Amino acid sequence: MLPWLPPSPVHFPPLEQALDEPDGLLAAGGSLTPDWLIAAYRRGIFPWFSDGQPILWWSPSPRMVLFPDELRIRRSLSKRLRNAGFTVTWNTAFPTVIEACAAVRSAEEGTWINDEMREAYIALHSLGYAHSIDVWRGGCLVGGLYGVGMGRVFFGESMFSREPDASKIALVHLTRQLQALGGGMIDCQMHTSHLASMGAREIARQEFISYLDQYIEGQESIAPRMFTTHRHDGINDEGGR
Repeated sequence: MLPWLPPSPVHFPPLEQALDEPDGLLAAGGSLTPDWLIAAYRRGIFPWFSDGQPILWWSPSPRMVLFPDELRIRRSLSKRLRNAGFTVTWNTAFPTVIEACAAVRSAEEGTWINDEMREAYIALHSLGYAHSIDVWRGGCLVGGLYGVGMGRVFFGESMFSREPDASKIALVHLTRQLQALGGGMIDCQMHTSHLASMGAREIARQEFISYLDQYIEGQESIAPRMFTTHRHDGINDEGGR
C-alpha cells in the first residue's frame, strides 16, 4: 500500500520502498511548502501529480542526469547559438517561465504544473532555491527552463520553446555555468530523446543518491554565484561535443 504522508512533520519513507510500477512512486500526501520541497530534493524525491490527484512523490530508477562535462552540442545547435541573436538572462522572468512551461504541457498532454505547483515553486524562488534561465529574442521570451539549485546540483523541472532550440539554448547556458563554477550534475528526472541527444544518460537510483551525498551534503551552494540576475548576449559554444 502506498504510504500516506500527513501535512506535518516532514517525513518520507525510505527510497527502497518506491514502486517499480509506476516507476518510482514513493508516497502520497504531505505538503508543497518549502520545507517539504527542500527536504524532498535533498533526498532525490520530487512531486508530480495532476489536478484531482493528491500530491504524489517520486524517486524513479533509473534516473536521467546530465554531467556538465558530457554535454553534446550538435553542429546545427552550435550555429544557432552563435548566429540566432538570442539573449539569455537568469531569474528575470521566473513566474513567466513557469507559466509558459505549464502552457506547453497543457497543450501537449495536460499539465501537471497546476496552480498549487506554480505557487509552491514561486515561493521557493523567493527563498533563493528555485531559478529560471530565460531566453529572449527581439525582446520576446522565446524559451527557458526552471528548477531547483542545491549545493552543486541543479534539479531541472521543466522547459519550453517558442522557437526552435530555445530550450536547448537555456540548457547549454545552464550547463556552461555549472562547468565554470564546479557544478556536479543536472537532474533531468526521466528519459527523453531531447535530453539524451545532448548527453544526458540514465543511472541507477543508488548511484544518483551517492552523487547527491557528494554534491550537496556539506557543500556550499553555488546557486548565489550561478543565478544572480544578469544578462548574457550570445553563447560561446567552444568545447561542446
